[in-house]
Amino acid sequence: MAYTPDKPKLAETSEQLRARIPGWGADLDPKDRPSVPREVFDPSFSGAHWEFPERQPENTPRERSIEHAFLTPVFGTSCPPKGLSGVIRRYSYAKYSEGRAAHWLLLLAADRVDTVEGTLRSFVSRRPDNPVTETGILAEGPRHGRRADRGHHLLDPIIVAAPWVLGAALGVAVVRRVAGRSRG
Repeated sequence: MAYTPDKPKLAETSEQLRARIPGWGADLDPKDRPSVPREVFDPSFSGAHWEFPERQPENTPRERSIEHAFLTPVFGTSCPPKGLSGVIRRYSYAKYSEGRAAHWLLLLAADRVDTVEGTLRSFVSRRPDNPVTETGILAEGPRHGRRADRGHHLLDPIIVAAPWVLGAALGVAVVRRVAGRSRG
């Protein structure tokens, strides 16, 4: 059972490991260990005051890897999955093992989708994001000094502004198309 205070058993004995791995167990001899005068070795003492840790309540469903039978006793709740990015994250955890590249690629895609969702949410808020001030592009101007990688100065406005310009152009195209259909 996972999450118990007991030390897990080694897959191999110390002798097998020492025979297979040169230098394994070099610190087993007490005279080779600098902490020995202060160290008190008690193999039965684990430091845990519990047999199984108290579980954090799961108020909303959380992602859980298919390799594990249940959630860890403590888990993060600051950013619960929501929107399309949450759907992608839940699918990644439900379908793929953490050892598969597809799992991590889907999580990366969910992060990108979450960024777009956040930008779109900012447009409908009372104070939308300001890409010029929030990206720090003004801090790299001539009166604030130069960066070491001056070759990228020309690329920064393109990288920062291109998604906004493309989004605005797409919005204008959609509005024109909708307006054209309503006239015809």
